[in-house]
Amino acid sequence: MTLAETIYQRSLQLPEAAAQEALDFIEFLSQRYGVSATTIAAADGQAEAYDAWFKAQVQQAMDDPRPGIRAATARAYFAARRAALRQEIEPRR
Repeated sequence: MTLAETIYQRSLQLPEAAAQEALDFIEFLSQRYGVSATTIAAADGQAEAYDAWFKAQVQQAMDDPRPGIRAATARAYFAARRAALRQEIEPRR
C-alpha cells in the first residue's frame, strides 16, 4: 500500500469534523510548499507518478530547514479560520 493510500484509508476512519481538519491541514501544507491544485490534478489517475511525486514532496518537507509546525498550532490556526468563515456566512442566512 502506498503512503497516499494509507493516508486515505486512515482518513475513512475519522469523524467528519476530523477528516475536514485533516483536509485543511493538507491544504495548508500545499500552500506552504507551493503545490497547486493543477499539480495534484495532473497526477490523478497515474498512481505510480503520483506516488513518486508524493514521496518527493514528503522528502522536500523533511529536508526543509525551517522549524516544523506544531500540531496544536495548526489546529488553532484552522479553528480560527473556520470560526471566521462561519461568522462571515452567518449574517447571510
